[in-house]
Amino acid sequence: MSDTYVLVHGAWHTGAEMEATAEHLRAAGHAVHCPTLAGNRPGDDRSRTGLADAVASLVEFVEAHDLHEVRLVGHSYGGMVISGAAERIAPRLRRLVYVNAFVPLPGQCLNDLVPPHYVALFDALAGAQDNAVMLPFEIWREAFINDADLDLARSSYAQLNPHPYRTFTDAVDLPRPLAELPVAKSYLNCRQDTAMPHGLPWHPRLSERLGLFRLVECDGSHEMWFSQPRALADAILRAGRD
Repeated sequence: MSDTYVLVHGAWHTGAEMEATAEHLRAAGHAVHCPTLAGNRPGDDRSRTGLADAVASLVEFVEAHDLHEVRLVGHSYGGMVISGAAERIAPRLRRLVYVNAFVPLPGQCLNDLVPPHYVALFDALAGAQDNAVMLPFEIWREAFINDADLDLARSSYAQLNPHPYRTFTDAVDLPRPLAELPVAKSYLNCRQDTAMPHGLPWHPRLSERLGLFRLVECDGSHEMWFSQPRALADAILRAGRD
């Protein structure tokens, strides 16, 4: 049976970086969409784009393509976006899948969920780059894609784009905690992901905010989209199935 997946990218990415994993999902017989959110498109004004704009762009994509029974998959920052969109497109959803993604409570922003040293770094970068942030390569290599060799770390980093900082500082608009939303939920935890320090982990610190959820785990870094797309696709299928 063919299912419908929408893969929602994280910060510094576009939908194009989701395609390697999407191709494995398509090979398994599923329909897969990889939109690029407002703020990460060529020509977007990164100094002014906020979280509400990114959420609205996802809602508009799902509605414009008239998608139903959607497995909505959010990676990292994409968790903020799928959380904000979920209530608005709830009748179209089959399941929410968080891939080492942020799970906010009502009124929280992404910066509320990361270590203080990241906030200080982002503040400094945004102040020097017209309210856009770009992840330093050293952090990308050591914490985000630690399961890749140096060549892949460099080539994948070259595909990233500056990210609108307001999407990190704007509070998400949630009418109620996600645990109260009557839609199936999964959390996919990549065990070697150190983008969040293991003392302040993705799971269970954030995953437990989903209330009742399915936990799927696999070995890999935060950026398995580049380093292990087939393994990530297999894990997404386990997280997304009924």
